[in-house]
Amino acid sequence: MSAPGWPAVLRDGDLVLRPLRRGDATAWRSVRAANATWLRPWEATDPDGTPPVRTFGGLVRELSRQGGSGTAMPFALEVDGALAGQVTVGGITWGAMRSAHIGYWIDGRLAGRGHVPTAVALVTDHCLRTGLHRLEVNIRPENAASLRVVEKLGFRPEGLRERFLHIDGAWCDHLTFALTRDELPHGLLARYRTSSPR
Repeated sequence: MSAPGWPAVLRDGDLVLRPLRRGDATAWRSVRAANATWLRPWEATDPDGTPPVRTFGGLVRELSRQGGSGTAMPFALEVDGALAGQVTVGGITWGAMRSAHIGYWIDGRLAGRGHVPTAVALVTDHCLRTGLHRLEVNIRPENAASLRVVEKLGFRPEGLRERFLHIDGAWCDHLTFALTRDELPHGLLARYRTSSPR
């Protein structure tokens, strides 16, 4: 039996969100290598200093396992048919809470073109259709580009979480932003398109 809402393929114009595949190995490694400096200040790290030893196949298996168990929805992000990043819905909790958090990264060469807000809106709408009630995004206060994403989408600020996540070798504060189903009667993508210039 599949987990609620997974696997899924979401589309909007030239943007596609889909499960990561083993065949993405070369493209994924290339994009990650080209963006190592761009991504490093925002990437989660192991507090023990132990880098994960994992093959790409192992990464795909682990993400598939999480998707199948209903604890995550790990999407690859494509633009014009090329792998350009990832959007991951993680920490999915069902029961009375029905909540999750969204994380994302994109090739720096494509940043600022509206792909990430569109992708986050697509994923949020999919999660709410699937039965989740609340989605949150946690962002370092220094990450101006990511803060702009939640601003464009109208995520509600909920405050500062001190030393919330281990990032780039240190415990870092994060600002939390959230939306709930009742705030989006017509969906987030529709609201984004009517309230924000593209």
